Amino acid sequence: MKAIVLTKFGGPDSFELQDVPVPEVGIGELLVRVMATAINPLDYQIRRGDYPDHVPLPAIIGHDVSGVVEKVGPGVTGFAVGDEVFYTPKIFGPKGGSYAQYNVVPEALVTHKPANLSHEEAASTTLVGGTAWEALVTRAKLHPAESVLIHGGAGGVGSIAIQLAKAMGATVYTTSRGHDLEFVRQLGADHAIDFTGKNYTEEIAALTGRQGVNVVLDTIGGLTLSQSPHVLADGGRVVTLVDLATPQNLVAAWGVNAEYHFVFTRQNRGKLQALKTLLESGRIRPVIGARFSLAQIPQAHTALERGEVDGQPIRGKVVISVA
Repeated sequence: MKAIVLTKFGGPDSFELQDVPVPEVGIGELLVRVMATAINPLDYQIRRGDYPDHVPLPAIIGHDVSGVVEKVGPGVTGFAVGDEVFYTPKIFGPKGGSYAQYNVVPEALVTHKPANLSHEEAASTTLVGGTAWEALVTRAKLHPAESVLIHGGAGGVGSIAIQLAKAMGATVYTTSRGHDLEFVRQLGADHAIDFTGKNYTEEIAALTGRQGVNVVLDTIGGLTLSQSPHVLADGGRVVTLVDLATPQNLVAAWGVNAEYHFVFTRQNRGKLQALKTLLESGRIRPVIGARFSLAQIPQAHTALERGEVDGQPIRGKVVISVA
């Protein structure tokens, strides 16, 4: 099979298109013909060498799959050859990721693909959708009629998180660049703040009558953790998806009895089954910002890291057509 193989840690030129053996199917596993995958910040973090102890080289990475079941292993009961499925492969799994024509995956991670989505659309939702669910539902326990501030609303996770929060009945505040304000409003944001031209802590204070929001979802990093107590209501929750690269002062968190949650997404079928229901009902729609082929994965990495393609900003996900 054709696969994009990470041969060294470094820049996008660290990948090579190679012919490699199709992985063997074990007990409780499926062999899936990958029709589409997608690029995530986790992917370029792995590529540049952020997790060297977890990724023996050479490696096939990638964390989104939409495809067709090609073979089922012993003990598989919920899927048959020909089924269309979508899922996030096991992160740092021993049988490789989704930058290839085939992927082997435990049955427990797999869900039937939403019938109303193309393979590209389905592949754009798996990791970011599971991450948004983990952040807002599992960790923050966002309730109807609560409020949430989503940083980076035009990004891969942010664009799904806005829609998920609205489906849960929350009031949504989000930050984005000025050229994305109308886009995030169309996704369902009640209030959109241009973080390049305004102080979002002052804006949230004014918009909430200085009451603050119940939840902050951090997808951007920087000093968000130290700033969050200044926009939180008492007992508010902060969920971050970003590595703590900069030491931060959280003394202000004591004053609002804040909770902090640090999320590295866990894979399971339950989250995707719930998201499938929302996707099929139209409550959440995929957001694709750019498309590339399997051989163009190095260019796709470059585009995601820059946040633009041909001078145009990327909104939502960068997807890869494998078939």
